[in-house]
Amino acid sequence: MAISIGGLASELDTQKIIDALMNVERIPRTLLSAKSDDRKTVIAQLQSLNTSLRALATTAKDAAGPTALLQRTATSSDEAVRIRATDGAPVLQTDVVVDRVATAHSIVTGSFTTAAGDPLVFTVVRPGGEPVEVRPASGKAADIAQALTAAGAGVTASAVSAGVDAEGRPQWRLQVTATETGAAAAFQVFRGDAAAVAAGTATDVATEPGGATVTTGADAQVRLWAGTAAEQTVTSASNTFTQLFAGVEVTVSRATTTPATLSVAADTTKSTAAAKAFVGAVGTLLAGIARGSTATAASAPGEQTRLGVFTGDSTVRSLSQAMTAAVQLPIDGVSPATAGISVDRLGVVTLDEKAFTAALAADPVAVQEMFAGVAERVQDVAERYSDKYDGLLTSRITGQESEVRMLGEQLTRWDLRLEQRRATLERTYASMETMLSRLQSQSSYLESQLSGLSGSGSNK
Repeated sequence: MAISIGGLASELDTQKIIDALMNVERIPRTLLSAKSDDRKTVIAQLQSLNTSLRALATTAKDAAGPTALLQRTATSSDEAVRIRATDGAPVLQTDVVVDRVATAHSIVTGSFTTAAGDPLVFTVVRPGGEPVEVRPASGKAADIAQALTAAGAGVTASAVSAGVDAEGRPQWRLQVTATETGAAAAFQVFRGDAAAVAAGTATDVATEPGGATVTTGADAQVRLWAGTAAEQTVTSASNTFTQLFAGVEVTVSRATTTPATLSVAADTTKSTAAAKAFVGAVGTLLAGIARGSTATAASAPGEQTRLGVFTGDSTVRSLSQAMTAAVQLPIDGVSPATAGISVDRLGVVTLDEKAFTAALAADPVAVQEMFAGVAERVQDVAERYSDKYDGLLTSRITGQESEVRMLGEQLTRWDLRLEQRRATLERTYASMETMLSRLQSQSSYLESQLSGLSGSGSNK
């Protein structure tokens, strides 16, 4: 590595001189770097805005749904009857009597040590279903239970200890249960193949000595309007009824002797909260744009006014205007302000909860339609600007990124140019020092010669 010591001949600090000259040469590069940093800051803020816009598009899509403001609260007077209502379910009140709950069919066999048969085969038959033949690996209770469970016949089986026989050998019983509740899931297990079942020569294991039907598969049953001329019986294979009323799910856990009162009521508190969340999301987005577009005036002499990151950005400004219009303009001649949704002179979006709740209580359908219209417009604006392929804001970001890449290329060229300039200056000053050193040497030589001549003349 070469060591350069400047100023030995000229007694000048050439390194400082070169640094000062390079600082002047570097000014355009510094300005270019600052411009690149500014663009990167803008890109980061635009990307954050775009992310918020995409989230708002999703929120608006949900808010535009036909049941977004039709929130419901469902209650039951009896814990044995639970009710759940989806948004948009009809408002209602009715009485329900539970006659029985759904049960799963279950049987148990007589006790045995090892099942015999050549071949050993069982057949599971369900109402209206194809018989399923089951061929266990052996006559052991565990192997039979495993084969029945794995047969795909809609049953599970387990081996249960049943003591020992007269010779002290372990005995077992099989408990077989349907995997689903309801009458349609009831079954029979026969000892024999499907042909023997069809011929009537197979034996139902539940009717063999010691065997029994533990539970008969049955549907749950409830009665609406019990004791009136309109009484209606409804059954379900499970303990959950989904067809009693649109959007309403009723689950029973035991029979009841007195009617359980079920009710579904409009929940304006939840509906107002949903509207507030949506309007708040729009307001937050617009407030962020407003902050980013506001210039900060100089507060002291010598300071400069600082522009907001979005100041002068026509794309962001048009987004703000379009979003404000989406919230503010009438829907089919009805102003959102009638339901408490408003935009003040500073562009702040707010929801008057009291006014909204009152409007919703007075005409829920009209308010829902108006609110859905506003949400659809907000969704359209959000998607138009944030679409990942041709969104207006996305294109703006892409343009800024292209400019940053171009500036980066210019900075790279500037770095090379400055490096070459420094090398040139170092060579120039090194040459100057060399030349001065030579001149100094020649001057010293001439002085010595002149001194010698003067000395010789004085001696004569």
